[in-house]
Amino acid sequence: MSKTVITYGTFDLFHIGHLRLLQRLRALGDRLIVGVSTDEFNALKNKQSSICFEDRIEIISGLKCVDLVIPENDWQQKERDIEQYSADILGMGEDWLGKFDHLSSHCEVVYLPRTTGISSTKIKQNLSILGSEHREEFKKALDVISNLVDNLS
Repeated sequence: MSKTVITYGTFDLFHIGHLRLLQRLRALGDRLIVGVSTDEFNALKNKQSSICFEDRIEIISGLKCVDLVIPENDWQQKERDIEQYSADILGMGEDWLGKFDHLSSHCEVVYLPRTTGISSTKIKQNLSILGSEHREEFKKALDVISNLVDNLS
């Protein structure tokens, strides 16, 4: 008998941690369904993605380990999807530990460890730091140009 695994996420700034999590989830069954949070749902969660929903869906759809990609529109959808797709396992990253235990009457709920040292949040923070460093370099360069122009006048 085949097993269907279902999971959900934003999958912004797709990275190796996302890939490894999806591969481990796929290994738990014969079919992996991935719900990707829409931009509208993310807005309700006070999150803003760097990559638009359509592109995130395309990225996840292109993975060999993923059999079906669906939009995630709201929190209550998980229970409906588990029933609709006859999911045997709801798998989430361990950062959600305990948050979906209430669905264990519908299917097995598992929380898998995250890949150490990587997260979309960490990438965004690093990019922000780099951006601020380059802003200072850019400002210094503008000051040098401004001084040169003043000296030529």
